Amino acid sequence: MTLGSRLAGRVRSRASVRGDREPAPDDDPGAEVQDTGSSSGGARKRFRLPGLENLSLLYIWAGLIVLFGLLEPETFLRVNTVRTILANEAITSLMALSLIMPLAANTFDLSIGATMGTAVVFAAWLQFEFAMNPVLAIFLTLALGLVIGGINSIVIVKFRVNSFIATLGMSSILAAIIQWVSGGQFIVEGISGNFKKLGTTKLLTIPLPVYYMLAVALILWYILEHRQVGRYLYATGSNLDAARLAGVRTDPLTVVALLVSASIATITGVIFLARIGSASLDAGPPFLLPAFASVFLGATQLKSRHVNVVGTLIAVYVLATGVKGLQLAGSPFWVDDLFNGVALIIAVALSVRAERKQRGGGPKGQRAAIGL
Repeated sequence: MTLGSRLAGRVRSRASVRGDREPAPDDDPGAEVQDTGSSSGGARKRFRLPGLENLSLLYIWAGLIVLFGLLEPETFLRVNTVRTILANEAITSLMALSLIMPLAANTFDLSIGATMGTAVVFAAWLQFEFAMNPVLAIFLTLALGLVIGGINSIVIVKFRVNSFIATLGMSSILAAIIQWVSGGQFIVEGISGNFKKLGTTKLLTIPLPVYYMLAVALILWYILEHRQVGRYLYATGSNLDAARLAGVRTDPLTVVALLVSASIATITGVIFLARIGSASLDAGPPFLLPAFASVFLGATQLKSRHVNVVGTLIAVYVLATGVKGLQLAGSPFWVDDLFNGVALIIAVALSVRAERKQRGGGPKGQRAAIGL
């Protein structure tokens, strides 16, 4: 028996005990009411672009390309610009992908930026301090990521600390660890040349990090859209109590989501180090805001109205196109932060609006839209 049938059965049984009438298909509050117009004029049809609401980002993306193509045709409409955006945003995309499973289960992981930064410094420190083989350094760094995810899981699931608070505290702890391990100094030497090739090698003129990102995205998409664990994650995030009543083991799902989140953030840190070739102490946190903005904005796309892989990737590159266009047009250096901050606010507002429309409005719909 599927999760949906279990939930439906419990709802029907409770309704029969109370003597409530089961809603008929015509009573669906989310059903669309068509404007039939006046009695004499017949039905009036209004033209709408296909997918205007569910795929609005694609229209915005096309509009940005046309706009900046007209404003900066010599610099924006170049193959090199496309390659640059693809390569630069592979890291942002991976960070955004690391948030999808926790947010699907209604759990915030604010430590992904610090986890990525810790991975950058730790992998560089192992090679610099101990001349460690790059493969061994990568495995030890991934193990550290699992430890971080495990600690987050224990604090959130075992001790019932709010995920927002728990992962925010973990971010501060990791920032201290970064300073302690590095001695407050950038690590620019001792990083293996073979290790750097993992981030700088190109395949068909596209850097390898883009392919890493696509591989992670494909795996996540398959799990969330085509496996039972994905449906359980969405059920947990949508209604925790109902999922538990249906027999879903919500705590193990949350643990898995946090472990996956920390692992992807750690992998991203390793890739970032290989691509840059040096370890800065603030590598990870700047990616936190763009990642959240992309995930929430992507949740307004497609029909699922949930955080999803395809919508997230579309959002990442729409935002990147806007930022790149503004930079080429001569905008000041702080436009990146401004653009991402505004995008995050708009994304959450759109998510709230869509959830209110789906649930019929009210404070409950607003809280569910942002995962509270």
